[in-house]
Amino acid sequence: MVDAAIIITPPSVAVSAVQPRGAKPKARFSGSNIMLYGTLFVVSVYYLLPLWVMVMTSLKGMPEIRMGNIFAPPVEITFQPWVKAWSEACTGLNCDGLSRGFWNSVWITVPSVIISIIVASVNGYALVNWRFKGSEVFFTILIFGSFIPYQIMLYPIVILLRELGIYGTLYGLILVHTIFGMPILTLLFRNYFSSLPEELFKAARVDGAGFWRIYFQIMVPMSLPIFVVALILQITGIWNDFLFGVVFTKPETYPMTVQLNNIVNSVQGVKEYNVNMAATLLTGLVPLIIYFVSGKLFVRGIAAGAVKG
Repeated sequence: MVDAAIIITPPSVAVSAVQPRGAKPKARFSGSNIMLYGTLFVVSVYYLLPLWVMVMTSLKGMPEIRMGNIFAPPVEITFQPWVKAWSEACTGLNCDGLSRGFWNSVWITVPSVIISIIVASVNGYALVNWRFKGSEVFFTILIFGSFIPYQIMLYPIVILLRELGIYGTLYGLILVHTIFGMPILTLLFRNYFSSLPEELFKAARVDGAGFWRIYFQIMVPMSLPIFVVALILQITGIWNDFLFGVVFTKPETYPMTVQLNNIVNSVQGVKEYNVNMAATLLTGLVPLIIYFVSGKLFVRGIAAGAVKG
């Protein structure tokens, strides 16, 4: 019977046999890092400087603004320009500021966003998992529609809304925003749903789930990022819209952007730059808050929804 030999590896050999793995750590102040962060800093300053000027100007009184130093912070902070921009600024015979335009924009944006996202998500889901005869033609028409310039459609839409009896009303503008947001949203939802595992859909079909059950219990819970993307795109697009607002509404139903234009371009009295800056900031506040709250989900969703064609 032969005894088994026990081989003991010297510590020096065992240590030398262990090799470091992974990428070699880069120096914190390497040339590439300096170039990268330097470029990001310059771009950030380029975009933040106008915002700084707007905020500082909106917090100053007119005597201080006339001194000419637009970059300096206010010596004495005043919120009177914000109050006037919201409820006292005049546009023609109306002197109710942006408040009326704000609520008009809310009534326009909320139903337009909800309806367009619901319809587009169902379209994208059907185009991926429930293909019907002519689905590719339908999808091609939608894609073509997303590239049609809005300007060439203005006059036909004016006639259509007039015949429907909703020209100049909030309902007409809601219909316009809903229709024009449909093509690009359908494309995003279709691409995102096509990236989800097809086995989940097939397993649900085997278990007897139908169209709506699969949509609500499987597709929607797994698609939060793309819903956030659609939400941001529609809110910012509709809230910041000026062209449709000025063409398809009247003074009583003007959205906030049209009210802002009327306030800034008013030729009555003294040009109040602090009020104009405050009005501009108030108008852009809603999209800005939406971006800050859901920025990470927006990046995830837009990346997933733009991969496949």
